[in-house]
Amino acid sequence: MEIFKKERILDTTKSLDDLVKAFSTYLTNNGWKVQSNVESEKAILQAQKFGILRGLIAANRALTFVFTSDGSQVKVEVGVGKLLGDIAVTAIEVILLSEIFIIVDVPEIAWSDHVEKELLNELQNIATQQ
Repeated sequence: MEIFKKERILDTTKSLDDLVKAFSTYLTNNGWKVQSNVESEKAILQAQKFGILRGLIAANRALTFVFTSDGSQVKVEVGVGKLLGDIAVTAIEVILLSEIFIIVDVPEIAWSDHVEKELLNELQNIATQQ
């Protein structure tokens, strides 16, 4: 089970730059703030979704996608930034404040896992489009 980092190999005819640009456009159109850097065979894309409670609960995270091109295949690794720090914050919140934070934070972490899988599926669709 891929909890902290997911990895996929994409078969594509698109250049790494075109793949990252198309994925960035998809994310931006769906309300994500995106920043990326593309080199010849590597690229990094970071995406963050904004919300009301971002600074108060374990939701101030960004997904980081690392792309490595090898000709017709692109290896993609995705993970959540600040996840381990958020687990520590959740523990402190529960101990010092209230059990209500665990009700909010644990589903938020599970939601991030769901979103990663969904975005990797969309990235697969973008990679295979002509």
